[in-house]
Amino acid sequence: MHSESETVRKILNELGDTWAIVGLSSNERRAAYGVAEVLQRYGKRIVPVHPKAETVHGEQGYPSLDAIPFDVDVVDVFVNSELAGAVAEEAVTAGAKAVWFQLGVVDEAAYERTRAAGLEMVMDRCPAIEIPRLG
Repeated sequence: MHSESETVRKILNELGDTWAIVGLSSNERRAAYGVAEVLQRYGKRIVPVHPKAETVHGEQGYPSLDAIPFDVDVVDVFVNSELAGAVAEEAVTAGAKAVWFQLGVVDEAAYERTRAAGLEMVMDRCPAIEIPRLG
């Protein structure tokens, strides 16, 4: 099971507060928009990653992970499962400490590769649901 409570807690509480959110745009109807807002409320710095590189919730966006000019701690993935593995590999290359695949995003092979590279990872979970539970 990839949703171990201790891994969720570690990512949210111990691995850092800079979260690159892949798939985050200014579209308020998308789940990423609301999740980013919740993460900000809990003290996380969000970094929008979207081809449009839009500013979202007051934070400068970037077209890709490799375009971000500073370190990110966690890469939160809001793309289809078919594309998520490539994003996880980019997170490894970028030096992230963890990868978080959102609800409905599952790629077992990407999970194994990411863990083998030394990163923490959860799949098919939502940090906006998990973070209030940590109290």
